[in-house]
Amino acid sequence: MKSQKQSSTLARLRSYMGKKGVLMPFSITFSVLGNILGMLPFVCVWLIIRALFTQDLAASGSDIVRYAWWAFGFSILFILCYFTSLMLSHLAAFRLERNLRYEAMQRAVRMPLGFFTRNTTGKMRKVIDDNAGIVHTFVAHQLPDLAGGLTVFVATLVLMFVFDWRLGLACLVPLLIAFAQFYRMMGKDYGATMQQYMTSLEAMNTEAVEYVRGIPVVKVFQQTVYSFKRLYDSIMAYNKWVKEYAASMCKAMSIYTVAINGFAFLLVPAAIILILIGGSWQEITLNLIFYVLITPFFGQCIMKLMYVVDGYRQAGEAVGRIEALTDERQQLQTPRPLTMPDTYDICFKQVSFRYDDASKEALSDVDLSIPQGKTVALVGASGSGKTTLARLIARFWDAGSGKVTIGGVDVKQLHPDELMRHISFVFQNTELFKTSIRENILYGKPDAAPGEIDRAVELAQCRDIIGKLPAGIDTKIGTE
Repeated sequence: MKSQKQSSTLARLRSYMGKKGVLMPFSITFSVLGNILGMLPFVCVWLIIRALFTQDLAASGSDIVRYAWWAFGFSILFILCYFTSLMLSHLAAFRLERNLRYEAMQRAVRMPLGFFTRNTTGKMRKVIDDNAGIVHTFVAHQLPDLAGGLTVFVATLVLMFVFDWRLGLACLVPLLIAFAQFYRMMGKDYGATMQQYMTSLEAMNTEAVEYVRGIPVVKVFQQTVYSFKRLYDSIMAYNKWVKEYAASMCKAMSIYTVAINGFAFLLVPAAIILILIGGSWQEITLNLIFYVLITPFFGQCIMKLMYVVDGYRQAGEAVGRIEALTDERQQLQTPRPLTMPDTYDICFKQVSFRYDDASKEALSDVDLSIPQGKTVALVGASGSGKTTLARLIARFWDAGSGKVTIGGVDVKQLHPDELMRHISFVFQNTELFKTSIRENILYGKPDAAPGEIDRAVELAQCRDIIGKLPAGIDTKIGTE
């Protein structure tokens, strides 16, 4: 497993990209180059304005045309660089997304069957599929934007002091206020906030999937969404969390918005003061126009940075959730697998077991012997451990202490595939796949002969039921 809990999020993401990871440095390079080229048309616009200010129209005509062509050329180069950057980052992101899903599912099939009783398919879809999509978005869009945004920010900051350091100082005031609010919104507590957000969203999505699957029941019994209490509670919990979070961010976001859009409120008075104390009105006016053109870049850069920080935290949380769901430590361990014994006597020897989320043991020091060929019924109150006892034989989980043996061999020493070939069980909650009844039967034995299929139908006492279906045994489940 590629889980690297102590390493950075970027290192963990890089490990899933495979050979496509080499494309990311090139994507970032083109993003940096593209963002620099994207600034130059604004410089050309300022040069055109300067030509109009300082020259007569006849003399400035050729310069204006030249600067206009420069602006057009830089814009085309910006588009090409930006397109190339996104193309490369998407190639890496698609490979990362594919590998995340593939490796998560590869680990999932090695999980004990008990894993699937704790994790619904709705939860697994959310954790694996949706979180892989979150990671894709971060790598494909936000990671290149981070490099480009930082480049533009630094370049703008340099230009701000190169043209007129006095106007540059005036720009620092709203910039510092904006950064203070940025830290307030995205500071040290943001990681815990993001974890709460994704947990709440995951719970709601999981219950929504299970609700959709239960719609036929809702229609038959004319129930409402309130009858699905877990879905309703998850929606209300998410709604409550979002409202509280939005309210807590309202003040900081308002101050940030005013500050990042308020450069002109300080630049104009500063320019007037500089003119009044003896500065050249023409030079200061031209510089003021330049600052009005470039200061909006600060807002764009900081917003990009906010999205990147948000995406980075989400991506790290997403990868962590995928890796935690199918943690290798939960997988069945069979150090030196043995073959199935010749006899099938089942024995429990001082077996104890406790569920992960339980405070007390479900089974405690159980001794039981079931000779081969005998039929045994487990009788007891609900929650007394009957199902747990049966599931330990099939290694839904491994016993916490003691041994479960078949023919004298500990089930932990039998390969899961070998064990499954010799054990049959019927789940309490049955579910048919959305395909024909014949194909559903074949899932138990893919190479079964037609006679064996008929025999299975007969033993299950389903002959009369199947005979009433439109296409008999070839009727597809879930088509109507």
